[in-house]
Amino acid sequence: MAFIDYYKIMGVEKGASEDDIKKAYRKLARKYHPDLNPNDKVAEQKFKEVNEANEVLSNAENRAKYDKYGKDWQHAEAFEQANQQQQRQRTYQQGSSGGFSDGSYSDFFESMFGGGTRSRGQSVKFRGQDYQAELRLGLKDVYTTHKRTLTVNGKNIRLTIPAGVKDGQVISIKGQGGEGVNGGPNGDLIISFSIENHTKFKLDDNNLYATVDLDLYLAILGGDITVDTFDGKVKLKVKPETQNGTKVKLKGKGFPVYKKEGEYGDLYLTFQLKIPTNLTEKEQELFSELSKLRPA
Repeated sequence: MAFIDYYKIMGVEKGASEDDIKKAYRKLARKYHPDLNPNDKVAEQKFKEVNEANEVLSNAENRAKYDKYGKDWQHAEAFEQANQQQQRQRTYQQGSSGGFSDGSYSDFFESMFGGGTRSRGQSVKFRGQDYQAELRLGLKDVYTTHKRTLTVNGKNIRLTIPAGVKDGQVISIKGQGGEGVNGGPNGDLIISFSIENHTKFKLDDNNLYATVDLDLYLAILGGDITVDTFDGKVKLKVKPETQNGTKVKLKGKGFPVYKKEGEYGDLYLTFQLKIPTNLTEKEQELFSELSKLRPA
């Protein structure tokens, strides 16, 4: 396996911070994403390389192994175990037959990493690498449970995205990571969600917040108004003499609660009075008469 310089792929220095790596990944993932480069094989390969590099460098433990062992970083534990066993073997053989030769040392590693499945009569199994991926979705996307296909290291994985997933939330898909070594278990797929809100609603926990313009006359006299909720429109009754900044709560019209089917937060609406402009001469006269009826 040829050495792959993940730092070079990400365009960062070896001493780059976690934030630098995260920024570089987002920039490159966006640049080479298949949705933005349809039928572009070069961009597709670059996207795979960037994801692979990020899976290693964004994980402090994996990055430390990569910095120390290079292309063999996934077998770091095996190297450590082999080294310890070699030290014990050397000590034993020095006491019994005069030493542990370099040839024996090489044979030991060759049997472990050169395709052999057994080392001195025992099978050595290692868990596969965990894959890490970031999934960008809109707030509307996660309002309902839906299925989506995610491509990780060239493999298409069909996922069910539960309604109510939050920005920054991380979930693990067992067994969808790298293949195990010598029959060891597969690693997991670790997905972090980046949820972008392009709606007029503000999300806080499972509650939604929005501002509604209210006509001055309706605020004074009261009546019905149609307002937007996240999943459609509803009719709302406005009380007479409603003041600017008045808040109302629509129970159960907020955001779905993660993995609790049928449970929703609430929707809070704040009324913002619209003062009429471009008044006619007659309207100005009427407002003037009204002001005289209610002296300050």
